[in-house]
Amino acid sequence: MINRKDMLELTRRMTPARTSMTRLAGSYMDADGEIDGTFNTNFLKLSSRDKSKNLAIAKAIPFSGTNENLKRFKFPKDSMKAGSMRQLLMGMKSCGLKNDVLMETFYDLIAESYRSKGDYAVLIFHDRYDVPVKAADHERLWESEEVFEYIICAICPLEGDYEPGRPECGFLFPAFSDRSADLDHVDVFQSDTGHPHLELLKILGL
Repeated sequence: MINRKDMLELTRRMTPARTSMTRLAGSYMDADGEIDGTFNTNFLKLSSRDKSKNLAIAKAIPFSGTNENLKRFKFPKDSMKAGSMRQLLMGMKSCGLKNDVLMETFYDLIAESYRSKGDYAVLIFHDRYDVPVKAADHERLWESEEVFEYIICAICPLEGDYEPGRPECGFLFPAFSDRSADLDHVDVFQSDTGHPHLELLKILGL
């Protein structure tokens, strides 16, 4: 089960003034899964408007209905074998989205299986959060307990000229549990729980 407090700890920092997002990468796809352009940029170099717009998209994943729209899944035991999606996600996270080969591989895997009625965008956010130590009375201290490095993926329908709308599905990897990284789990988001994109679970190897 996902602890709502963990998700709120992440999302309260997702404002232009407080964000520690390092990078934003993405791909534009048509309904048939054909890639129609990619991008990869330093998040902090975005304009204030673009920061706000993209942070709203990223925030929609962890801020969604906990254990309803956002559910935790455990990777199977063989999920770290060579060529697995989990291994790919680990690589993407560790390189801070800067390895174009890994990113293109990820987009290709999405394009092969994702089902969409129209054009869509795949957005990937990379963040490093210095998790502050909490004293016994729960007051925040200045020292960092650990650095939680993670990625958020948001798959969004395109509205107009390459403008992503609200995410239809996505995920947060690794899971953030008890204020720490849980590499054995991933938190998967579905906007419409009545008609979820079950192909995303297959893509993730769950």
